[in-house]
Amino acid sequence: MQSSRFFLASFLFLAWLSTLLPARVLAFDFGALETVVNKAVSDSVFPGGSLAVIYKGKVVFHKAFGKLTYARQSSPADTATMYDLASLTKAVVTTSIVMQLVERDSLNLQSPVSQYLPEFTGKGKDTITIEHLLRHTSGLRAHTLFSKTCSTPQQLFSTIASDTLVSKPGTTTLYSDLGFMLLGRIIETITGRTLDANFHNRFAEPLGMTSTMFTPPQSFAMRIAPVEKDTLWPLTVQRPLVHDQNSALLGGVAGHAGLYSTTADLIGMVTMLMNGGTVKGHTYIKAATLKEFLARKGSLRALGWDVRSPGGHSSAGDYYSNSSYGHLGFTGTSIWIDPEKELAVIFLCNRVYPSSANIKIRSFRPLLHNTIASSLGLKKTAEKVR
Repeated sequence: MQSSRFFLASFLFLAWLSTLLPARVLAFDFGALETVVNKAVSDSVFPGGSLAVIYKGKVVFHKAFGKLTYARQSSPADTATMYDLASLTKAVVTTSIVMQLVERDSLNLQSPVSQYLPEFTGKGKDTITIEHLLRHTSGLRAHTLFSKTCSTPQQLFSTIASDTLVSKPGTTTLYSDLGFMLLGRIIETITGRTLDANFHNRFAEPLGMTSTMFTPPQSFAMRIAPVEKDTLWPLTVQRPLVHDQNSALLGGVAGHAGLYSTTADLIGMVTMLMNGGTVKGHTYIKAATLKEFLARKGSLRALGWDVRSPGGHSSAGDYYSNSSYGHLGFTGTSIWIDPEKELAVIFLCNRVYPSSANIKIRSFRPLLHNTIASSLGLKKTAEKVR
């Protein structure tokens, strides 16, 4: 009896003692990773960047590299540097808000776009649904430089509404900025609030994303990584800071581009997604909704997110599972999340400085993700078409 009491007391003491010890931190050798990123800076793939790796619920790597520009006197980049996320806006902002609106019955994925935007009709557009826009199968053209012919947001949307489709809706996948411009407009129409106010109230503020915003004020200027100079913008029109011209024409707030953020802020958003839409007891998106939106369903893309391309030609590299989802931004940004391997990588940079003609990021992205996965001791994905 005394022996049993002794062992019980010892067990309770050790259990109490463990609560005083720091939580075990997953330790990995990221020397090869740092070498790869530092070499990319030296090779002018980008002036600088910030990288966060989340693995099995822990931030196992979070570090910045390089500088804000290539100038010798430039400030170094850090994990609080704000980057123009470009098309990551589509996934982080627009798709996230659409998920909530679908859950709350404010938006039906199978409804025609014209139900929310009555002017969007004719020339075959009557059958385009919200799902078509999210999956990039609407038949809308990929991109148009609207600043050449439009000077107001209303002119831009009127031009989209009167445009001729390049394919029949639902038949071809063509990545389209125009579809997400419309989605941003639809969100504003349904809610009666601007897109930026929607995102701030629904996600940024409750997740503590204090450095994530559209049209950052001048007080943030020293923290923002610069992008290339726009030489095509009409000199008579004041231009917002954002790199994307169409987003600038929409005042810097658009469904396809315009958000600024940091890796530190995006860790919270990505963690929420990895936790099935819930973090710290608050559900932002239901797990069933995430599952619905992230299903490939025979398409080349999920709803609002990209999915890993089978066959070894993905920017996510060779280790991510075929259930992975992510998105890229033209400025050099990316997020890739693998729910099976409990891995997420957030990489932000300004590869478009001083010129977007620099496309070295294309070969760097798979190398980055492969090096991270290898450092974690993961195995390559067996390639198969799903």
